[in-house]
Amino acid sequence: MSPITPPLASRLDGLQSSAIRDLLKLTARPEVIGLAGGLPDAQLMPRDRIALAAESALADRARLQYTESAGWGPLREVLAVRESARLGRPVPLEEVFVTHGSQQALSLLAEVLLDPGALVVVEDPAYVGALQVFRAAGARIVSVPLDSEGMRIDALAELLDRGERPAVVHTVSNFHNPRGVTLSPPRRRALAELAERYGFWVIEDDPYGELWFDHPAPEPVASHSPNVIRLSSTSKTLAPTLRTGWMIAPNTVCRAVELLKQGADLCGSALTQQIAADLLADTDWFTAHVDKIRRIYGERAQSLVAALRTRLGARIISTDATGGMFIWVDFTDNTDTIALLPRAIDHGVAFVPGSAFSVSGAERNSMRLCFTTSDTATLTEAVDRLAGSLGE
Repeated sequence: MSPITPPLASRLDGLQSSAIRDLLKLTARPEVIGLAGGLPDAQLMPRDRIALAAESALADRARLQYTESAGWGPLREVLAVRESARLGRPVPLEEVFVTHGSQQALSLLAEVLLDPGALVVVEDPAYVGALQVFRAAGARIVSVPLDSEGMRIDALAELLDRGERPAVVHTVSNFHNPRGVTLSPPRRRALAELAERYGFWVIEDDPYGELWFDHPAPEPVASHSPNVIRLSSTSKTLAPTLRTGWMIAPNTVCRAVELLKQGADLCGSALTQQIAADLLADTDWFTAHVDKIRRIYGERAQSLVAALRTRLGARIISTDATGGMFIWVDFTDNTDTIALLPRAIDHGVAFVPGSAFSVSGAERNSMRLCFTTSDTATLTEAVDRLAGSLGE
């Protein structure tokens, strides 16, 4: 008698691996200049300062124990001070919740805020990690477009006027992944007003807000309404390996997330949270560290944009990188970037086709480029290789 294989949960039906993660496996050859990943530059991560913080934390064996599900208390205190300054209002300690990177916060929030079939509104193109979370939660996903000022709030208002009632609206408000744009201050206020008028949650995903080049990012959407839940992390400013993210949310949401987190992992890493607290609390050092990242990333972004516009001219329209990690490129001549990618890899350069981020299946004439992990000379060479794949 053949053994009967037990089934997997039906929620896995239709779920797929991230197209970007799969692409990175294919483009990991050393001869390929990788503009596909969304990785910070390891050379700019403060290894020595992290080592000092780790040594300090390890001096006390009590620090090796479990910590609170909501996060190590001193780290939450540091975050409350930082977020109070960012939001322009006092943030109570009970509204600060530490997670294993902000992606875990997104996943736990989906469980807390969404019933199967609930409507979630996302931007199109969208952050792939959010799409994976919402699809796994069994949500019904509807997208609204982006333009140079971020999410089209007029399109969201039209959707609401038609009778749609989202449980959640998700936005990457600053230096959008993948589109590179920033939600304008008037649209931030309008989004918060709609959230209160129609009674939905806004998840403001903000991993890039401190990586501005010329001007600081606008006041967060969360400054304007308690219906906005704000997410951020240390992954882009310190190091992804710390896996330290956080959520600023009403106490009722934090306590609901706490119940689920206890079932998922009991608590995060007390050690890495202590390291993060040490570094974030050292404000003079942290400011100088982030200023260095901004300067270097800003130079790289300008080099990439200049090279693209010089080599490809009227064939493309690209974003002006004002912060973050990405450039978005639209081809004006209907170049299909899915078809282009194998040729580009043969020429020694990789990117992510825009369709990987699209909810509607569009963006076939677009691509996302990451400028953070290559110096200016390498970025210029990457554009030369891309031009070669286009027959330029």
